[in-house]
Amino acid sequence: MRAENYIAFFTVCGFFVGVSWTLMRATDPLDILVYTALITFFFYLVVHIVIMNYVDVKVVIKKFFDKEKHEEVADYLLSELAIREKRIENLLQKVDEQTSKKPLGKTNAKLKAKAA
Repeated sequence: MRAENYIAFFTVCGFFVGVSWTLMRATDPLDILVYTALITFFFYLVVHIVIMNYVDVKVVIKKFFDKEKHEEVADYLLSELAIREKRIENLLQKVDEQTSKKPLGKTNAKLKAKAA
């Protein structure tokens, strides 16, 4: 069972204990409200202290976060990224070679004028 479930369960239990105790003891509506809130808050704090001391968070996190699996995926993505970078560099190099072979400026304009 997850820690959040314990917190929710004992907070609700604290609320109902607070309501039942204040209905037996208090007569003023404001007292009922205040004491119910205080008892609920007390249960909330106690359950957090219990969870801090008795629930092993490392085991719970290990279930949700598998470090080895994430490292394998990250390594695979990095290798794919390196391959794509090499492909793009080769394409850019080919484009640069092709543009450097074409005449630029006035010579290109003269060739077009002669062709017309």
